[in-house]
Parts: sequence; structure tokens; C-alpha cells
Amino acid sequence: MELVTWIGVGASIGTGISLLPQLLKIAKDKKANDISYGMLIVLFAGLVLWIVYGCMKSDWIIIVSNAISLTLNIAILYLNIKYSHEKETQARG
Repeated sequence: MELVTWIGVGASIGTGISLLPQLLKIAKDKKANDISYGMLIVLFAGLVLWIVYGCMKSDWIIIVSNAISLTLNIAILYLNIKYSHEKETQARG
């Protein structure tokens, strides 16, 4: 592989797993404090556009890294919603 490909692979690994510690913390603590839904929507849109761009360019590095990031962000959103509802239910309880 060329150096530019290795740089792309390294960048994709870094960005792809960058949210993993946050996801694990949310899952462990069972709470997600004040995550901005607006930020997540903009981020999701950007990641989807990057995936489309990668498909159009047939660039697997762009596709895979952004698909991983999108998956982790969706998991963070899911846990945020789940734990917010549980917190509201406990407060009413």
C-alpha cells in the first residue's frame, strides 16, 4: 500500500473509534448529560454525505470510517434517549 493509503487508514481508525470511549461511558454510567440533538443531526447529515461521497469515489476508507462513526453516533443517540426516558420515569415514579 502507498503511504497516502496508510495515512487514510490511520485517520479512519482514529475518527472511527473516537466516540467509542464516550459510548462506553454512557453505557456504564447509564446517563448521557445534555447531548445536543441539533449537533447530532448536523453530524449525522455530514456523516451520511461523507458515506455517499465515498461511494461515488469508490473510496472504501471514507465509506468504512464514516459508517463506523455514524453507527457509534446512532448508539450514543439511542442510549441518550433511553436513559433520558428512564430518568423521567423514575422522577415520576
